Amino acid sequence: MSDRVVQISVDGLVVTASLNDSSTADLLWDALPITGVAQTWGDEIYFSIPVSADEVEDAVETVEMGAVAYWPPGKALCLFWGPTPMSAPGEIRPASTVNVMGLIDGDPRVFAQVADGAEIVVER
Repeated sequence: MSDRVVQISVDGLVVTASLNDSSTADLLWDALPITGVAQTWGDEIYFSIPVSADEVEDAVETVEMGAVAYWPPGKALCLFWGPTPMSAPGEIRPASTVNVMGLIDGDPRVFAQVADGAEIVVER
């Protein structure tokens, strides 16, 4: 991970995440601040962002709890804290492959209280 930390604010929560050194994380960092509308899909929040990136060579089909990822088909930032409707037991599976950009600091399960339609802000 790099020393780039983002702050994610939604529904009264303020959470930080550390970005990695990937090219997709660079694009996110350069686009900050970003405001969006949170949508939930299982134990995932996702929302469209003004970043356009292709699927990278090391894109993954499953992620770890707390992953911050980019979903190329939806041009969306994704925050994972548990299984999605696509997950098999014991895994966290996005709708399709994602570019992992970082990891949420602390317990990502706090996002379980976020409602669909909440305003979400990601900033440096």
